[in-house]
Amino acid sequence: MSTIWLKPEHRPLEPYAIDVAAGLLAKLGPMVHQHAPAPSCGIVSDSIVAKHHLAAAVASLQGAGYRVVEFVFPAGEANKTLSTVSRGLDCFLAARLERKSPIVALGGGVVGDLAGFIAATLLRGVPFVQVPTSLLAAVDASVGGKVGVDHAVGKNLIGAFHQPRAVICDVELLRSLPDVELRCGLAECVKHGVIRDAALLEFIAANTQGIFSRDAHVLTDLITQNVRIKAAIVSEDPFEHGVRALLNLGHTFGHALEVVVGYENLRHGEAVALGMVAAGHVAVQRKMLPPQDAHYVERLLQSLGLPTRLPAFDMGAVLAAMAGDKKVVDGRLRLILPCGLGAAVIVDSASAAEVRSGLEYLLTGPQS
Repeated sequence: MSTIWLKPEHRPLEPYAIDVAAGLLAKLGPMVHQHAPAPSCGIVSDSIVAKHHLAAAVASLQGAGYRVVEFVFPAGEANKTLSTVSRGLDCFLAARLERKSPIVALGGGVVGDLAGFIAATLLRGVPFVQVPTSLLAAVDASVGGKVGVDHAVGKNLIGAFHQPRAVICDVELLRSLPDVELRCGLAECVKHGVIRDAALLEFIAANTQGIFSRDAHVLTDLITQNVRIKAAIVSEDPFEHGVRALLNLGHTFGHALEVVVGYENLRHGEAVALGMVAAGHVAVQRKMLPPQDAHYVERLLQSLGLPTRLPAFDMGAVLAAMAGDKKVVDGRLRLILPCGLGAAVIVDSASAAEVRSGLEYLLTGPQS
């Protein structure tokens, strides 16, 4: 088993372990009990994940002595709302969970975000354990304590920082993950490589077949490399006052595209891939990034089956959505721009023309 520790440099945040291995779901109950002993617990999942893994998770938790309260909501980003949170709170309050009762998030990024927000607000905060079932959640969303829901104005605009007690990642759970969702997780992996570790990009390119065949050893290695990158950044800056903002590469463009195009038409990982391409174009135009590096990232994304162009979207609506992004600082839009393979910087001075240029590049591609 691979274990990575996230050790925040700022008190009173406590360190926690991210365990990555095959077969951990069967050990879920004892592992959760080790971090959050209590007579009862809640488990949150969505309608798709629940069909595959909820029964086994509940059985393991009950075997460890928990009275388990289940909350399952319809799958999809469209249900990551305050309304769903309210229903979850109703469920757990009616079941009389206590302040020591952990909430277990069994699912992908949507489940983790929503369950974490429930945990952050229930009884003013209860323990929280992440059990990611998607690659995107395993390498990104489950680590770092960002929890929350979407609003009609934009994505992830309502939320909190609530660090999990533990992250338990069973790579066997990825066997039921559709290829399209695996690709979405790979977009976040590419992001980590672009901002911090060029060798990770090489690993992804060299092990694509093993990743898509769900080779347990390859997936364990892939997830471990990514979690180490994210854990190191979050440990240094848990509340995103500085370097943690680099993890938003591709997300300022991407979140706006998701809102405008529609969550049902554009998955989060696909939007992040497009956002990285747009950010790379802006960086090239600023002469911060060699064109060959931008092209390398584009080709890698394409080889993974991720989009690098979007044939049509409402430019004005996307620009308006970006203006309402939570990363706006003093009225200025903050962009994360790559400055090489394995390096990125925070830019608070991007002009409206540069942002528009990045979006236009997604429509048209390179000009001859």
